[in-house]
Amino acid sequence: MEITNLQHLTEQAIKDRRYLHQYPELSGQEYETSRFIRKRLEQLAIEILDYNSPSVVAMINGTKGTKTIALRADIDALPIVEEGDKPYSSKKPGIAHMCGHDGHTAILLAVAEWITLNKEKIEPNIMLIFQSAEEITPSGADALIQQGVLENVDTIFGIHLWQGLEKGKIGLAHGPMMASVDDFNIVIQGSGGHGSMPHETIDPIYIASHLMQAFQGIISRNINPIEAGVITVGNMQAGTTYNIIPDTAKLSGTIRALTPETVKTIQTKMVSLTEGICQTFGAQGKIEFILGTPPLINDSHQSHMVASIVAEKFGADVFELVPPVMGGEDFSYYLQHRPGAFIFVGMGGEKSQYPHHHPKFDIDEDVFPDAIRLFIEMIMHHHS
Repeated sequence: MEITNLQHLTEQAIKDRRYLHQYPELSGQEYETSRFIRKRLEQLAIEILDYNSPSVVAMINGTKGTKTIALRADIDALPIVEEGDKPYSSKKPGIAHMCGHDGHTAILLAVAEWITLNKEKIEPNIMLIFQSAEEITPSGADALIQQGVLENVDTIFGIHLWQGLEKGKIGLAHGPMMASVDDFNIVIQGSGGHGSMPHETIDPIYIASHLMQAFQGIISRNINPIEAGVITVGNMQAGTTYNIIPDTAKLSGTIRALTPETVKTIQTKMVSLTEGICQTFGAQGKIEFILGTPPLINDSHQSHMVASIVAEKFGADVFELVPPVMGGEDFSYYLQHRPGAFIFVGMGGEKSQYPHHHPKFDIDEDVFPDAIRLFIEMIMHHHS
């Protein structure tokens, strides 16, 4: 299908992205971004639905309208100081779009414009979701679902401009694609004393070292080797000086897995090891979990449909089967409730050589036409 106006749509998307890049806003605080999106949708005479700001949800009715497809873009930035000398660098100190959400928003606005110009060709209803707070817990996706955003939705799709996939490729996984994200805090209550008299203490630092070793045994000995799981202790706090054994040690970290079952195994084992090892040494151990996003699991029927669209419309060499990524993404909440797929648009190369969340991260705007086209091809593939 020849997409008219693709050059104009691309130029508009690049302009929008560069504007949004200069005025980033943190998760849950994207009120200016939200106003920008609303204004653009109003100019296109698109109906904006009543959902809590700063998320913006809009609906375009199709010619038949028996089915509704939702398309989602995330709109939040990160608390990172941007590095590098882009002409469109962030004007807000300490806040920057270092993940590509500015691109996702601009691309979906371009798609919105294309839909309004081609309404007579589109059978299903199209819901546009510009979602706040992807980067934090509690999740912006979960909040919208609780407000009923998916009630009349049949399928949902999202894209991520992806530095980890080669430029020119479009890819996904059939099934688990991104990991769950749950964090944990552990407090080991021992009994302190002088470093020269350890026999009169219950040393929580020594006990913490056993816990950290034992946790890696969960990964190597309790999880099926072909299942992925990660336990990372990223923070340890204990003691104030070199010759005193403290009363307590605190550990915190993150857990990643690709299935809910693996998450449950990891958490159950971490509880029993924390309590058991601490008790063995005469201390008390308590662990609490900060539950984050579930694993992102593509519906295989929808993901195969996307794969065939990419192969047919872009070329067989463009599609790539992506190995699962241990990073998280709250699009996973939508996929718990409705069939759909999350798709990586590859942009890894000279322009986009730094990973997501890196201070020098940048997106490659060359891939915008393909990203816009991908959404359009998926819309046109669906018949009500």
